[in-house]
Amino acid sequence: MRYSPAGIPIVTATLLHKSEQVEAGGVRVVELEISAHAAGDVAHKLEQISLGETYQFSGFMAKKNRNSKNLIFHLHDFKSIT
Repeated sequence: MRYSPAGIPIVTATLLHKSEQVEAGGVRVVELEISAHAAGDVAHKLEQISLGETYQFSGFMAKKNRNSKNLIFHLHDFKSIT
């Protein structure tokens, strides 16, 4: 865990996604990795989870920084769905 200049705890993670989606009447397997970070209470909660379990995350996507083309997922909350 690291802390922002304002002293807010921040955790960085990599999320793995795999699902089946319907496209043009056919099933398509979608797999991706995305960088994510959580701040405050969500950061503390994220540090406590077990790796390899399945979770549903909510939040928003934004550029990593103002000049970046890379995206990062900002976690607002999550829950276990296993």
